[in-house]
Amino acid sequence: MKRAIIMVMDSVGFGELPDAERYGDKGSNTLAHIASQIEGYRLPNLERLGLGNMDGAKGYAREDRPVGCYGRMAEASPGKDTTTGHWEMMGIILEKPFPTYPNAFPRELIEAFEKAIHTKTIGNVVASGTEIIKQLGEQHMKTGYPIVYTSADSVFQIAAHEEVIPVEKLYEICRVARELLVGEHAVGRVIARPFVGTPGNFVRTDRRHDFSIKPIGPTILDYAVEKGCRVKGVGKINDIFSGQGITDSIPIHNNMDGVDKTLDYMKEEFEGIIFTNLVDFDMLYGHRNDVRGYADALTDLDNRIPGIMDSLREDDILFITADHGCDPTTLSTDHSREYVPLLVYGKRLKQNINLGTRKTFSDLGATVAEFLGTRKPANGTSFYRDIAMIG
Repeated sequence: MKRAIIMVMDSVGFGELPDAERYGDKGSNTLAHIASQIEGYRLPNLERLGLGNMDGAKGYAREDRPVGCYGRMAEASPGKDTTTGHWEMMGIILEKPFPTYPNAFPRELIEAFEKAIHTKTIGNVVASGTEIIKQLGEQHMKTGYPIVYTSADSVFQIAAHEEVIPVEKLYEICRVARELLVGEHAVGRVIARPFVGTPGNFVRTDRRHDFSIKPIGPTILDYAVEKGCRVKGVGKINDIFSGQGITDSIPIHNNMDGVDKTLDYMKEEFEGIIFTNLVDFDMLYGHRNDVRGYADALTDLDNRIPGIMDSLREDDILFITADHGCDPTTLSTDHSREYVPLLVYGKRLKQNINLGTRKTFSDLGATVAEFLGTRKPANGTSFYRDIAMIG
């Protein structure tokens, strides 16, 4: 009954990649900068696993004998978005990035979308999701037109008030956009952004839904299912892989609900993968440059680490990592091109193994594949034998 539990701390970067300057992210370091902003800040349980022992670690305590294996991973794919990061973890390295729209979407694309959904739209700007509903929410309520916007990421976002466009209708509109956005306009994600409230008091709800492009090739998740394993997605994992390679999925309301749902899956009898995305770091704090909120959210997760470790079965392996950065201390509110941390723990694994700097996120997926005995992925070098089970 081998199980890999993969927890992705969405946007918890670990220092600028060598090519970060090309992305406007020179100097970014999500974890280190949070620690530097708050006196006495610690993440003792993650440190106990080896957080402060990794290559390039700054701001966190180094343990003499960490109980975990530790390292950091570089992103081989171009880009710094959620889909790219998660796909690379599972074995897909992109040759070119998903398209982005720094000057908003071409008029002909918007016109084609409006024709397909039989209504006009408003917006078509590059904007923060919270700001766009402040600016256009009232106009949307008066006209009924959905709000279209994008960001520095490869996303086509559609915001609508739940009392103006019911959520299921908004999802339907997003599915239309997903079918339309192909070829040169094959964005990584179409995102439904429902909100509620009144002018001056609009708030986004937790009924967000991502409609990702389907993976361009097989992933470790597909190979696991092929072998007869279960693959259980927690949070937006199912959305990121467009359901491909996922046998079970459950949405979450926030990070701690994500931890709870992960623990619920860990109580079940099965062999395979639990794949969890904890999105609050990115969505609520990174994109809003909320350093204190980000730090508190990391502390909340750190407090749950002992319980997660205790809930592991003898043959389980826990992987804790991230998909990109989103440094809340910089002027930018966008993702940042960073290394990501890699912490690995199992009750029968070796301890205090420095996994170094991995050349690609795909090393994680290759390790899971060797652990579960699935087909080998096209990309990635397994480190399973470095941490191999004892006995």
